[in-house]
Amino acid sequence: MQTAIASPATAALPPLIPRDVLFGNPERTRPQLSPDGQYLAYIAPDDKNILQVWLRTLLSEEPQTQQDDQKITNDPKRGIRSYFWTYDGSHLIYIQDADGDENFHCYSVNIQTQRVRDLTPFQGVKAQPIELSPDFPNEFLVGLNLKNPQTFDVHRVDLQTGAVYFDTENSGNIVSWTIDPLFRVRVAIAATSDGGSDLLYRPVMEEDWDVLRHWGAEDEGYAVGFSADGRILYIVGSHDANAKRLIALELDTRHEKVIAEDEQYDVGGVVTHPTNHTLQAVAFYKDKLEWQILDPSIADDFAAIAQVRPGEFSIGSRTLADDRWLVSYTTDDGPVYYYLYDRATKTSQLLFSNKPVLENLPLAAMQPIAYAARDGLTIHGYLSTPVGMAAQNLPTVLLVHGGPWARDTWGYDPQAQWLTNRGYAVLQVNFRGSTGFGKAFLNAGNREWAAKMHDDLLDAVNWLVQEGISDPAKIAIMGGSYGGYATLVGLTFTPEVFAAGVDIVGPSNIVTLLQSIPPYWAPLRAQMYNRIGNLETEEDFLKSRSPLFFIDRIQKPLLIGQGANDPRVKQPESDQIVQAMRDAGKPVEYVLYPDEGHGFARPENRIQFYGIAEAFLAKYLGGRCEPLGEIAGSTGILS
Repeated sequence: MQTAIASPATAALPPLIPRDVLFGNPERTRPQLSPDGQYLAYIAPDDKNILQVWLRTLLSEEPQTQQDDQKITNDPKRGIRSYFWTYDGSHLIYIQDADGDENFHCYSVNIQTQRVRDLTPFQGVKAQPIELSPDFPNEFLVGLNLKNPQTFDVHRVDLQTGAVYFDTENSGNIVSWTIDPLFRVRVAIAATSDGGSDLLYRPVMEEDWDVLRHWGAEDEGYAVGFSADGRILYIVGSHDANAKRLIALELDTRHEKVIAEDEQYDVGGVVTHPTNHTLQAVAFYKDKLEWQILDPSIADDFAAIAQVRPGEFSIGSRTLADDRWLVSYTTDDGPVYYYLYDRATKTSQLLFSNKPVLENLPLAAMQPIAYAARDGLTIHGYLSTPVGMAAQNLPTVLLVHGGPWARDTWGYDPQAQWLTNRGYAVLQVNFRGSTGFGKAFLNAGNREWAAKMHDDLLDAVNWLVQEGISDPAKIAIMGGSYGGYATLVGLTFTPEVFAAGVDIVGPSNIVTLLQSIPPYWAPLRAQMYNRIGNLETEEDFLKSRSPLFFIDRIQKPLLIGQGANDPRVKQPESDQIVQAMRDAGKPVEYVLYPDEGHGFARPENRIQFYGIAEAFLAKYLGGRCEPLGEIAGSTGILS
C-alpha cells in the first residue's frame, strides 16, 4: 500500500490531513432562521453526499432537547449551495444550475409537503433573485433574461400559484434594481458607455427614469435601500472621496449626508432592521472585519455576541420580531460556528459548526502582512506557514485570488490549510485592482493585467525571499479564474521566477476571453474595456498581455484544471494553451471536468483535482503528498 510521501525537511509537520477532510462537503452549513423563528434551515449532505436543504423545528424552551431535522429537497447531483426563506410561512427558495452553466433557476419548496416547484421554468434563461417583502409575503421579484439574453427584466412571481408576471422592462443597460417599501421597482443602476454607471430613480411607476447621480469610470456606487417612509434612499458611493461611503440621499431635495466612511477602506456591508428599514451597523473589511454601530439600540447586542468566542462575527439572519439572531463566527484555524442569539437575555446557544472534524486539527494561523510595491504602493496580504516548522527557507505557493475585482480575507481557507499541512508557506496577496481598499487602489490596476498587477506578485515573491521565509528556487504560483491567468502570466512573462504553476479555469488569451463573455455581461463591456483594454480598438495591446502568445518562454511545468461548462472562462481558453504547449514540447498536464463550470462544485471533483495538484506540487517543490487513489464519482479526465 502506498503511504504519504515525506522528506526529512517535513518531518516536524503534524499528521497529514486527508484531502477529503479539507475539500469534502461540510457537515452542516449556511443556517437561516425562518422569519417567524419557528424553524432553522441549513444545508447538509444527504446519504449520497449531495448537499440538500434540511429543516429543524426550534423549540421555545432552553436548552433544546429534541431535534426533528429532516431533508426537504432532493437535488439529484450537483448539490444546493444557495437558498433563502420566503415570508409566507411555508416556503423557501433555492437556486440551481445545470452542471455549472450558471443558467440558474429558482425553485420553491414547501416545508410541510416538500413539494418543489420551478418558479422560473424557462429553458436557457438565467434567473436573478431580486427581493422579497414581509408586507407582500406571497410575491417574489426576480430578474429574467427571457426576451433578450443580454438583459434582465423584472418579473413578479406568485408564490402560491407559481404564475409569473412581467413587471418592469430593462432599458438595455440596467444591472441591478432596488425596491421601495411598497414593493415597487423605483431605483436601478445602469451601466454607461463611459465605463461608469447611473443611479436611476422614478418617483412613480408610470414615469420615465430620472438620473439621480452619475458615477464615472473611476468611481463606483450602488443603492442599499429606502427609508421606511420612502423619502430617503441609502446609497454607497466613492464620489467625492477615495473610498466608498454610506450616504443618505434625500429624494425631494437631492441632498446627500454621509453616514459612515473610512479614508482607506470601502464600506463592506450594511446591517438594516428587518422591518423598519433602520440602518444599524456598517462593516469595513481591513486586515480583519470591523463593525461601526449606527443604531445605539443594538450596541449591547454587538458587545454581547463579540464575547461569545474569538474570531469575526456576522449576523446571518433575524426573525421579523427581531428577538433572535443567527450569528456566525469565523476563525482562521477552525470551522465556522453558528449560534442562536436571544436578544432579551443576551445569551447565545451553539447550534453547530460547519465541519466539526476540523475542531481538533493542528491548523495554520493566517497572519496579515503588508509590503511596499516597487512604485511605493502598499500591498496587503495574508501569510500562512506550516504548523511545527520555522518559517524559514520554505517551499512556497503564491495563491492568487480571482476576480480580479475581489479580495482575499482573513479566515479558514481550505486551500491554504491543505498547502501548509503539506509543508508549504502560502502567501495570498491583495494586489492592485483588488476591491475594498478604495478607488485609488482599485484603479491602479486599470490596464495593468500582466504589468503592474503582476509586478505586485513579483514584489510579494521578493518580500518572501528577503524575509527569509521562502526558498527562492521552490516557489510555485497557483490560482483560479484571474488567479489562473496570473499563473499563466507568471510562467510566460517571468519564466525564471516560479518553479511550477497550477491554473484553475484561467483565461489564456484576453482577446478570446472578451469575445466569448456571457451575453448578460454585455452591459458591463465598457467597464471591462476601461479596466482591461478595448477589444474593438486595442487587439494588439490585449495580445501583448495574453500568455497564449508567449508560450515559447515557458520553462517550468504547468497543471491546468477546467470545467467544460464554464460560461465565463470557456473551455477553449484552456484547450488552446494546452495544445500550443504540446505542439511546442512544453510540460503541461490538463484535467477537464465535463460536469463543472467556473470552478469545481462537486466534492468528488474537488478532491480529485487537488489530489492531482498535490502530486504535481510535491514533484516540483518537494512537499508531502497523500496518494491520489480512486475517487468514486469524480469525472476529471487527465491528459
